Amino acid sequence: MLDPTKRFSSRVENYLKYRPGYPQAIVSLLAAECGLTKSSVIADLGSGTGLFSELFLKHGNQVFGVEPNAEMRSAGERLLTKYDNFTSIAATAEETTLPASSVDLAVAGQAFHWFDRKKARIEFERILKPMGWVVLVWNGFRTESNAVMAAYQEIVAKYGTDYSEVRREVISMDVGSFYAPGICKCARFNFQQIFDYEGLQGRLLSASYAPEPGDPRYEPMLAELRKMFVANEKQGRVMFDYETEVYYGQLHAWI
Repeated sequence: MLDPTKRFSSRVENYLKYRPGYPQAIVSLLAAECGLTKSSVIADLGSGTGLFSELFLKHGNQVFGVEPNAEMRSAGERLLTKYDNFTSIAATAEETTLPASSVDLAVAGQAFHWFDRKKARIEFERILKPMGWVVLVWNGFRTESNAVMAAYQEIVAKYGTDYSEVRREVISMDVGSFYAPGICKCARFNFQQIFDYEGLQGRLLSASYAPEPGDPRYEPMLAELRKMFVANEKQGRVMFDYETEVYYGQLHAWI
């Protein structure tokens, strides 16, 4: 597969405009389960365009956004420029450049499957304070929820350049083993996005596996997407259903 630090370079604007954010309920969950307070220091690893970082910035946290992709990082800096408590860092999850024992929570939204897990584990342990927490989050499609989601899944499976490999990587991950000998818990939240056709197309083109202009699959893919939209739209809109999975835990079995 393409170098994960470069996969989204040409997709930044669509990613920023059409990718969903994250449910506010995550903050309440982490406050109850992980001791998150406004004074907690967050390292958002693979912070991309800043969608996950913003959840914590709105809560009042100091956030270090660590992102290796220059185009994604620049977009995140534009989005989050209004927050004085945000620091953008050009680095990777495996080598963050953050000081040792400096953060309360190491988090990753829609990014952990791109990491070198062995190296990332070492780096997480280094930057976390004693009793620190690791939080890994994905927004997944609820493909069984309605006809739109089922049809969209068929389109990306048919035309996606390496969709099967990426999906297999995410589904087959044994997240729990990353935390061992510590343990993790999982919480799930449902939410929705509503798209007109422009938004639906932008959402598709934000995906790293979507063919781009010049690829012979590009025009046929968009033709099927338009057909799907026309068949399912109500008042010019279709609804996307997501399930957010939140894994949270500590990397050691503290007594």
